[in-house]
Amino acid sequence: MLKKVKDWLGIEGVKLALILPEKIKEEIGEVEGVIRLFSKNEQKISSIKVRMVERYSRGRKNEKLTDEYQLGEIQFKKAITIPAEKPLDIAFTLPYSLSKSEMDELEDSSLLIGGLIKIAKKFQGVKSEYYIQAEAKVAGTGLNPFDKQLIELE
Repeated sequence: MLKKVKDWLGIEGVKLALILPEKIKEEIGEVEGVIRLFSKNEQKISSIKVRMVERYSRGRKNEKLTDEYQLGEIQFKKAITIPAEKPLDIAFTLPYSLSKSEMDELEDSSLLIGGLIKIAKKFQGVKSEYYIQAEAKVAGTGLNPFDKQLIELE
């Protein structure tokens, strides 16, 4: 009985870790990384989804608003068997496209206007964070393994 509960919750099941570069060049438009899977027992994965998201926040304190925008996504839909006690690495390339607001386009267009816009964004508390998240669908579990890592664009 305890084993069934552990299996359903994913305890002692598949562990997933993302291996990514620390900084990503914005103009390239793709991220190369590795998904590392590990399990104490042999397990089967039906699919893996990897996505890049921008968390855009603006405002301060009680007036703070946050939105998330998906910038790219890939899926591996073939069944994968993870051997017991051996890590399995899956390399991937995730294409993404950044969307720029009118303010961002003006900021990039002119040095003088760009400086003023940077000050206005700082005053308004405008901030973007980027992260990559991977999630694997494991047969027989209710809670799927996932990993999420913040990345820095340069």
